[in-house]
Amino acid sequence: MDVTAWICQGLLAVVFFASGVAKSTMSRERLLETGQTGAAVFPMPAVRVAAASELMAAAGLVLPWLTGIGRPLTPAAAAGLIVVMVIAAVTHWRLGEPRNVVGNLVLLTMCVVVIVVRVGQL
Repeated sequence: MDVTAWICQGLLAVVFFASGVAKSTMSRERLLETGQTGAAVFPMPAVRVAAASELMAAAGLVLPWLTGIGRPLTPAAAAGLIVVMVIAAVTHWRLGEPRNVVGNLVLLTMCVVVIVVRVGQL
């Protein structure tokens, strides 16, 4: 299960790092062009807060477990991302984007795997 957790942590970290960088640096128009359609619904300050949250979570998914310092932060980061994915799924559902909802649910499931495995190893 440790390998599964590391795979999920790594993939989630890459996805949320990329999303966080995009949301923190791109204009609303550019975000919409690149498929970040949720940016149309929320004010840009909220998008920027989500970006910061995603960047911190990306670090929190990997660094605590890698260094052995603050290991409980890894499942906490995954739990925070579950909240983000629920909001994203609801937003994409309202926008009529079922494929994006499926993607959100896949990421949410990976977060659950990280939580279950890592809490069991604390």
